[in-house]
Amino acid sequence: MFKKFLIFILCLIPWFLNNILPIDYKYFNQLSLPFFTPPTPFYSISWILIYILLAITIYNIFISYKFKEIPISYKISLLINYLFNQSYPILFFNLKNPFLGLISATGIFISTLFLYEETSLLESKQSKLLTPYLLLSLFALVLSISIYLIN
Repeated sequence: MFKKFLIFILCLIPWFLNNILPIDYKYFNQLSLPFFTPPTPFYSISWILIYILLAITIYNIFISYKFKEIPISYKISLLINYLFNQSYPILFFNLKNPFLGLISATGIFISTLFLYEETSLLESKQSKLLTPYLLLSLFALVLSISIYLIN
């Protein structure tokens, strides 16, 4: 039981690494924002839920398959998605660059599509847990496009 819990925590913690860096919300609030921009707490709550769902999905795949049995295409999709996901706050908030944020948001959405597909090939039930991530990354992409265009 403890081993399974530890594996789950190891699947969850890396997604929160980008939260170590401070977020400059003053910069965000100084931008011209589209009318459909949700309140700031929406992001914290939604991303926490997304990271938990991601960790559950990854955990279930890792306990269903030996690491060597997991296709390289899944591992690459997961890694690329992770890197884009972690890059967004650095590029958008720390570098204060809406264009690079848009590039990162585009990468997140596209890599989430691939991750969803790769997950569905391994565990179709687990891929359903990625649906909120897919929707949120699409929303984040639309929001990023809007922010870039109006600033």
